[in-house]
Amino acid sequence: MKHKTNIIYMGTPDFSVPALQQLAAQDDFYISLVVTQPDRPKGRGKKLTPSPVKTAALKLGLDVFQPEKINSKDAREKLLSLHPDFFVVAAFGQILSQEILDIPKVFPINIHASLLPRYRGASPIQTSILNLDKTTGVTTMVMAKDMDAGDILLTLSTPISEHDTAQDIHDRLGKIGADLIVETIHAILDNRLEPSPQDHTTATYVKMLKKSDGKIDWNLENRQICAHINAMTPWPGAFTNLGNKRIKIYKARASDLASHQEPGVIFQCNKEGIHVATGNGTLIILELMGTSGKRLKAREFLCGHKIDPPVKFDPA
Repeated sequence: MKHKTNIIYMGTPDFSVPALQQLAAQDDFYISLVVTQPDRPKGRGKKLTPSPVKTAALKLGLDVFQPEKINSKDAREKLLSLHPDFFVVAAFGQILSQEILDIPKVFPINIHASLLPRYRGASPIQTSILNLDKTTGVTTMVMAKDMDAGDILLTLSTPISEHDTAQDIHDRLGKIGADLIVETIHAILDNRLEPSPQDHTTATYVKMLKKSDGKIDWNLENRQICAHINAMTPWPGAFTNLGNKRIKIYKARASDLASHQEPGVIFQCNKEGIHVATGNGTLIILELMGTSGKRLKAREFLCGHKIDPPVKFDPA
């Protein structure tokens, strides 16, 4: 009987699910354990809810381990007892100690949602959109103690269009990462792939997003605000205030029409949408949500929320 490659998989959110499913589908791989974050309270009722990875793992009939601390003695002993060839880690949510990283016989491999060494850290997808990058991608790398600093194995890129939201890119990169990790492990096993050191001098770092990062700065030029809206969708959501009411904006487009108004001023509402002056050019809001909690097309919103231009959104 042919020896199967023994993999311990670590991941937590939706992004991590496609790679788990793809690894589990390989006849020559054996996933001996899936490690994910403990169930957390979620929603208004604060009901304990399993992570997307736990839900997917149970459907696949895989063993699940949910340590509060992955670097504890008990967790280390459990991982060691399984004698894994590889760790595969995708957005697990805990930092692994060197002792833990040393457990796999071959490599601990991370799936990272950027083209390293660009955008090491927690929000690479949103940052690539905010920076108006034309491309992004996925990197598989050998994990090192320093964050996202390990040797690169494989990369695969994908274009970013002006319409792509963070959700769009997230979903696309999840699928790309799933294919890339399978290709990576097969290439290593076939001796077709050697890790390549990153150029640390060109590394950039990105922070974890906060809710407040969603606030729109109307002094920016229109295309930058469009990118901000796309980057903040679905979370934390791009928002502004109209009077004392918070407005979330989900979709907009840039127009070169000059308004001769201060940034943030709504100067026209028509069937196209809600026209707002920016630091340079006009932004036309196409989809938004007010206090009703319902996402609406601009024309639907205006039916229930009359706006008499000129009126100004609160400045960022």
